[in-house]
Order: sequence, then structure tokens, then C-alpha cells
Amino acid sequence: MSASSMAGSLTKGTAMPALPWPGLLALSTAAFTAVLTELLPAGLLPRMAGDLGVSEARVGFLVTGYALASFLAAIPLTALLRGLPRRPVLVGTLLGFAAANAVVALSSSYPLTFAARLVAGCMGGTLWAMLVGYAARMVPAERRGRAIAVVLAGITLALSLGVPAGTALAGALGWRTAFGVLSGLAVLLVVAVRRWVPGFPGEAAGTRMPLARVAVLPGIPAVLSVTLFLLLGHQVMYTYVAPFAAHAGFGRTGLVLLVFGAATVAGIWVTGVLVDRRLRPTLLAALSLCTAVMLTLGLYAGTPAVLLVCVALWGVAFGGAPTLIQTALVDASGPAHGDVATSLQTTVYNAGIAAGSLTGGVVLENLGAGALPWTALPLVALALATVTLGRRYAFPVARRRP
Repeated sequence: MSASSMAGSLTKGTAMPALPWPGLLALSTAAFTAVLTELLPAGLLPRMAGDLGVSEARVGFLVTGYALASFLAAIPLTALLRGLPRRPVLVGTLLGFAAANAVVALSSSYPLTFAARLVAGCMGGTLWAMLVGYAARMVPAERRGRAIAVVLAGITLALSLGVPAGTALAGALGWRTAFGVLSGLAVLLVVAVRRWVPGFPGEAAGTRMPLARVAVLPGIPAVLSVTLFLLLGHQVMYTYVAPFAAHAGFGRTGLVLLVFGAATVAGIWVTGVLVDRRLRPTLLAALSLCTAVMLTLGLYAGTPAVLLVCVALWGVAFGGAPTLIQTALVDASGPAHGDVATSLQTTVYNAGIAAGSLTGGVVLENLGAGALPWTALPLVALALATVTLGRRYAFPVARRRP
């Protein structure tokens, strides 16, 4: 049954249809694979540096190259491929991940490895532009938020479980094995996608809205602004959580990150329950909580107990925010233009990560760790203010239905 026919059956009073779990879990696993592909080298710096004959800093550039390629590729590749049927594009992207990770697993040449990482980054930019729109088209509008939450849970699982597990696997069997497993996972995902993920047509040439027009649809600029402000504020703190924890007198950075990761899982779960019925108030609550956390960290930065409680609350609030914002984005653009709108958001998201990390580094270098929450506070507050004011188009009190 198509999304439109399911929506029609709802209006006739029939029961809410079940989520297409196998397909959504396949998409969630694709998100998991992309995040793990991007971040795994960061946990393997000494091992990879020795085998490739380069410094640890140059291995770190493998993460930078991936992110840069993803940032640059998302919009042009999405625009180029938007007319093609969706499932073949998704399958091709997964095969690209499989090939790139296989090359990394086998290569002893740093330039070849770096080139493979650039290919993987291009695949990542294409994938992130597709996933949310794909999930939105698989369900009626009344289940859209929950479907997106299921797909984006793959990000949280990759951060909280995937990266530590991948690092442990590399320690036991070698880093090449870890990338080989990622390559094999992508191939298995192709099988799952072909079996459980429905095929959707691309946009017909006569109906494609130019990218510039999608960018200025009512509500889209506000949603993109919230994405930018939140990521800027978040990265200012998250990138430098280790020196801030040390400043607070709590040197166990691993525990701080574990608390944050576990809390983001809770945030995803709460959001999945509320997003379809209470998107606007839930997002306002999440951003208000983030704002309060940054203020509290600024005022009581030297108290370890306050640090851990704040990190837990921050994780709950931030864990659900991407689902809420991306659901609002698809609501504003409509599922038909969801891929293009999400490609814009992917670019803004990566820009926020890069600029936030850079800003935090400048602040840490010149003003010290205690100034980090005061830098993040106005940025997160701007995101909150934008949602508060965007009550008509971007974050309406009553969500629009088709």
C-alpha cells in the first residue's frame, strides 16, 4: 500500500497502519554504516599510521577528507540524481561504501586510502540527502516523525556502540578487519534494501522544483537556521568536552562521553514517542533544556557533579533534536522535495560542525575552557528563538497534513 492510500484509509477512521519495520531498520543500518565509516579512523590512529607509514595527524585527515567530500557532494550529487528511481540510487550508494571500505582495508598506500575516503565521503553526502525523505515516503504523514526517528537512531547507535565496538574489533583482529567488516555490512544491506525497501520514482523533469526555489519555500530558511545555530553551539562544547571536563576537575572523559551517549539514546526514544503529536513543544523543550545546560555549565563549571548531570540532560535534549528538526524540514518541503531539502540541511549541518569546532578551538586557545559554555549559550538561544518565532511555517502549532 502506498503512503497516500494509507493516509486516505486513516481519514476513513481505520486503524493506524504498522510501521514498515524491516525497511526502516535497513535504512537505519545504512545510517549506522555511514557514521561508522566516517569516524572509525579516529579510534585507530596509531595502528593505521604505522601500517600506512604516515603520522597520526595524516591519518586524522582521513576523517577530515571524508567530511569535506560529504559537505561538497551533497547538493550537486542530489541535484544530479534526483530524477532517477530512488532504490537504485540507494543501492549504488551502498555499493560505493562497500568498495571504498574494501580499498581502505586492502591498501598500503596513503594516497590510495585517502582517495577511497573521498569516495566514501561523496557516498555519505548522497546517502544523508536520501534517508529522511525515503523514510517520509514509506509512511503516512501521521507516522512520519516516528519513521524518521527510527532511521536516525542508527546515528546514535553508531556513536554509542558502533565506534567503541569497531575499535575493539580492530584491537583484536586488526584495523583492516574492521574496515572489511564494514564493507561486508554494506553488501548485506544491498540485499536487505532490495528485499524490504520499496522503490520510488525520481522526480519527473517537468515537476522538479529548482534547488534555489526549494531553499526559499516557506519555513525552509528557518529550519536551516535552527540547524546551523544548534550545531554551532553543540560543537563548541562537544568537540572540547575533554579540556572542559578537566577544567571542571573531572578527568574521566570516557565516563562523560558514555553518559552523553547513553542519554542520547533516551532522547531518541522520547522523541519517537512525541514527535508526531507534539513536534513544536518537544523541540522547544529540547532547546530550552540545552540553553539551561549551557547556562548552568557556565555558572558552575568547577563542580564535577553538576557536570555529569548537565551532560546527561544535554544528551537527552540533543539526542532527539535532529529527528525533530528533520521532520519539520520534510513537513515544510513536502516529501516530494525532501531529498533536495535534506541535501541543503546536510551541507548546513557539516558547516555547523566545522565552524563550531573552529570557534571552540579559538575560544579555548585564547580564553580557556571556562569560556566554552558562554560561547555556546547565545548560539543555542538563537536556535530556541528561531523555533519560538517560526510558529506559522517552519514549526507550526498544528502540523500540516497532506
